[in-house]
Amino acid sequence: MILVNGHTQDHIAVADRGLHYGDGLFETIAVDGGRPRLWDRHLRRLSTGCRRLGIVQPDPEMLWEEARRVCSGVDRGVLKIILTRGTDGRGYRPMQTGQATRVMATYPWPAYPEANWQQGVAVRVCTTRLGCNPALAGMKHLNRLEQVLARSEWLDPHIAEGLMLDDDGHVIAGTMSNLFIVTTQGLLTPALTACGVEGIMRSVILDLVAELDIAWQEAPLRLEDLHRADEVFLTNALIGIWPVRRIEQREYSIGSLTELLDGRLQALLGAISR
Repeated sequence: MILVNGHTQDHIAVADRGLHYGDGLFETIAVDGGRPRLWDRHLRRLSTGCRRLGIVQPDPEMLWEEARRVCSGVDRGVLKIILTRGTDGRGYRPMQTGQATRVMATYPWPAYPEANWQQGVAVRVCTTRLGCNPALAGMKHLNRLEQVLARSEWLDPHIAEGLMLDDDGHVIAGTMSNLFIVTTQGLLTPALTACGVEGIMRSVILDLVAELDIAWQEAPLRLEDLHRADEVFLTNALIGIWPVRRIEQREYSIGSLTELLDGRLQALLGAISR
């Protein structure tokens, strides 16, 4: 099902700024039992993005009702919300008078192999780099061409994800995921102050880490740090946690901290879905 501004249709105005300039935001949300999972976290990130971009934020209650409407009858699936600045004038300068365009659409659950969770995933390092721009860092904005180019670099179905570096050689994230590594320093994850998306599952994991009183820090990571790591795992709102078993030629085992966090995450998500 697809809703555009609350109406059942599958098209938007040609003049929409999301189409012309990628002027907007999106959220990809897991659906369990007809309900969007971790809705409050997704809504907070969407609201923060609206404030930072100066997009008129739709009423949260209206968004919730539309989300429930499109998710009705979806036992397990994916909800995508797209929010653009609308048809607010031609040219880069927005007029700040228009209403946002909102799109709600549901999709089938991705057919990821169970082995991705049970045995871990193989990961490659992408050639495409992430450009640094603190003004956009952290947001899930519509400009995803870097990720499109990076994901186009491989066809091997046995490689589940690709890691992306910034122009200075720091490892930032996967094409669709956030990165965590475990070393003698504790749990490390890349800082996302210059580029990258602050993932919803990333925030859940960091909250779990705080509850467990586990040492962690945001740190500038390079490939050498990953090669020296004891454990590596990836996160996003759909996959939860994927342990990494191989990056290029380096092999990893699924470690105790990864297993602990995955167990706590599954318990949390199970409680939410009941």
